[in-house]
Amino acid sequence: MVWKIPLPTLPQHASKTKFLDAALDAIRAQGYAATTVDDICRRAGVSKGSFFHHFKSKDELALAAVAHWDAVRQTLFAAAPFRQAPDPLLRVLGYLDFRDSLLSGDLCEYTCPLGVLVQEVHATHPEIRAACGRSLCSQVTELTADLEAARRHYAPDSTWSAASVGYFIQSVLQGSFIFAKASQGPEIARANLAHLRRYLQFLFNQSS
Repeated sequence: MVWKIPLPTLPQHASKTKFLDAALDAIRAQGYAATTVDDICRRAGVSKGSFFHHFKSKDELALAAVAHWDAVRQTLFAAAPFRQAPDPLLRVLGYLDFRDSLLSGDLCEYTCPLGVLVQEVHATHPEIRAACGRSLCSQVTELTADLEAARRHYAPDSTWSAASVGYFIQSVLQGSFIFAKASQGPEIARANLAHLRRYLQFLFNQSS
């Protein structure tokens, strides 16, 4: 898997990590149903015997891959420059700028595998659906503290909740990934992020 910012290696067996990264790449590229264990082994460059040493099934791998994605994503965003901004609103806006900076390269490098996965398995694999839901909701939770601090400072009389704005931000992002795939490029996603930035400035009583 190609990451845009160097990350520390997560503490687990090297071949297991290769399977997890390969699974995420395959799901983003071709979907879950179309991805076979043989595909994952081929992408990982590791034997099928090794696969079954680590995982009982493709579904078990998918659950582990969701957790792996969540851990890597948290590490990536925790180290992002916007985290150092002193103002909570600047951190929220910086989050959007950081998201924009990731919209380059191949589609599979910046689109979200969880969005692909949950759309495909929500009715057939409840455990995978629940794992995706927890990870997606955790991204809202990570934004909520800064959104609430910014609301108290810039819009204390507002009636909306910080969590609702967090879900809106993530919904725009996931929808943007869909349009990136439909259009085979990041242009619509970049425009959506720009509109989202303007909306947040309006919400927090800031001039554009």
